[in-house]
Amino acid sequence: MSSELGVSDEKILALPEYETSQLYTEAERVALSFADCMTITGREVTDELFARLREFYERDAIVELTAIIAWENASSKFNRALRIPSQKLWKRKDEG
Repeated sequence: MSSELGVSDEKILALPEYETSQLYTEAERVALSFADCMTITGREVTDELFARLREFYERDAIVELTAIIAWENASSKFNRALRIPSQKLWKRKDEG
């Protein structure tokens, strides 16, 4: 989906290294760190991270970002528990 929105292949492939990749802006790195902290067990959104998020995003954008991350996490857990297989939406059309 990201590639359909104009995100380069190089940037998509660099996602695992978003914290250090020069392909990501500081605002993108903060948003991705926020997503990691919401998603990965044992991590927490610290006051410092939330303050950094507020440097780049307004309140409504933070609420929307939080809702999207929470929805994706809930959807993932729901599907896994009910043994619903991936629809491979994350794959490129040319990957089959």
